[in-house]
Amino acid sequence: MQGKKVPNVTFRTRVRDESIEGSNPYRWEDKTTADYFAGKRVIIFSLPGAFTPTCSTFQLPDFEKLNGEFKEQGIDAIYCLSVNDAFVMNAWGKSQNIKTVGLIPDGSGEFTRKMGMLVRKDNVGFGLRSWRYAAVVNDGVIEQWFEEDGFSDNAGDDPYGASSPQNILEALKAQSKTVAA
Repeated sequence: MQGKKVPNVTFRTRVRDESIEGSNPYRWEDKTTADYFAGKRVIIFSLPGAFTPTCSTFQLPDFEKLNGEFKEQGIDAIYCLSVNDAFVMNAWGKSQNIKTVGLIPDGSGEFTRKMGMLVRKDNVGFGLRSWRYAAVVNDGVIEQWFEEDGFSDNAGDDPYGASSPQNILEALKAQSKTVAA
């Protein structure tokens, strides 16, 4: 995957709009791959689903906690992508008190499919979802790739380690030492 460009897709997002009154002050806004990746060095991590145990207990909150350390390593933004709709992603971010990690809804799974990471998770009642992975993306090009072992449809387990924020931060720090030497 290293050296490949991320796929060009449009994401249907919901953004807060103070001009809208009521309890749901959000409007639809299309965001493109370029909006998220062009001219920036970012981390994207993808996971099987919002509100799921590993994603909610470790992965998303730990990326949030380590945001400052990632910035020190030259990361401009961190994005979490899931094959969930904008309503679910926004509710999940709010429930997790997320302030710095951007949440990208890949509701139709188009980005995930074009990344080659779409898997069936019918065995747990999810349908089509993303395999767990992360990447450092520099101006739309994959610089580093972190994929969990065992990629397959209806996997019996949900491995987590390679795409953890701690592992990615360690890799970025090692890269910085190599460049500095």
